[in-house]
Amino acid sequence: MPSPEAQIEKGSGLKRAHVHAVIACFLGWTLDAFDFFVVVFMMDHLVTQFSVTKAEVVLTLTWTLAMRPVGAFLFGLFADRHGRRVALISNVTFYSLIEVLCGFSPNFTVFIILRGLYGIGMGGEWGVGASLAMEVAPKRWRGILSGILQSGYSIGYLLAAIAARFVLPTLGWRWMFWMGAIPALLALYIRAKVPESKAWIEHREVSVGAILRTVASHWKNFLYLVAMMTLMMFLSHGTQDLYPDFLMTAHHVATKTVSDLAVLYNLGAVLGAIVFGHFSERLGRRRSMIAALALSLVVIPMWSFGGSVAVLATGAFLMQVGVQGAWGIIPAHLNELSPDTVRGLLPGLAYQLGILFAAPTNTIEYALRDLVGYRWAIAGFELAVILIGGTIIALGPERHGKDFVRTPATEEPSA
Repeated sequence: MPSPEAQIEKGSGLKRAHVHAVIACFLGWTLDAFDFFVVVFMMDHLVTQFSVTKAEVVLTLTWTLAMRPVGAFLFGLFADRHGRRVALISNVTFYSLIEVLCGFSPNFTVFIILRGLYGIGMGGEWGVGASLAMEVAPKRWRGILSGILQSGYSIGYLLAAIAARFVLPTLGWRWMFWMGAIPALLALYIRAKVPESKAWIEHREVSVGAILRTVASHWKNFLYLVAMMTLMMFLSHGTQDLYPDFLMTAHHVATKTVSDLAVLYNLGAVLGAIVFGHFSERLGRRRSMIAALALSLVVIPMWSFGGSVAVLATGAFLMQVGVQGAWGIIPAHLNELSPDTVRGLLPGLAYQLGILFAAPTNTIEYALRDLVGYRWAIAGFELAVILIGGTIIALGPERHGKDFVRTPATEEPSA
């Protein structure tokens, strides 16, 4: 394999490098999200197949999310020591293999173990991919490319909804996992087309110990990022994971209609991520995130208590415009707030520790359903999350437009 320096020389055409890196990282996150969300759409099938309760199937989602920090640590450390490119190739190959194996699960014990291993792969992809994409992006494009990158998560959810509509009824639940072989092809694309990050070449540490010491020396900033990401995870997973089940259970919406609504509100999520990511270049990261959260706050009544499918659809669409609008800014914001030498590890680890602390989201909402009803369970939970999360973001730091590469010759001129 060519050295990182040779890869940079090979990809010296900056615009071409931007395109290939962002495409690779976008597709990696899209396919990763698809592999996670297929479980959301076939919980009843898994209940029947493995003769378990729905609560036990919901627990597999929690288990997957809880294992993501392990992947963020392992693959992030690897990316800071040996480069973004080889770490991303290894990660995509790993999670593709595990996803395929999930389709061969003979019983629930094997299935839940494999979903935990899949969580390791899922946890490693975001940090490595986001650092690579943000490091190669010109500063003036960082906001909108951040939104495009993060929208891959929503598109993965959308693809899972489409698969649930067409693949699940015809080929069965195992094929939903076997389609996880597709991301392995992405590894070949990354190897052939994606150059190494110039920022990593400039700032790489000499040892694993040096990387860990750098993280430890920035512990206050790290704790803030973990707190912010915990609230962001409560927001995202609290409005997405159980929502299809909520629509079918609380509002008696037909399964096929739920799949259609999932496509609709994920289109809203993609729109929100790109639009608010773009606005963040002019308004700043924090102001744009708070504006997006405000939108989600005001549509909670429609999203949870809507009296018709049309009202629920409108609320769900606008809710995800706001939720993923705030999320679309996260790749740029976290990478700008992270030290140069640990940008592969620290943003991804903070991101995934946030999901560790927020991993009980689905279990909490499902338990609240038995106490106050499904509508109030998700509405009250998200009301608290938005108010607390908005406060944390407003009081936090911002380094909008930070230079990732110090060498003037490697930075594109401003527009």
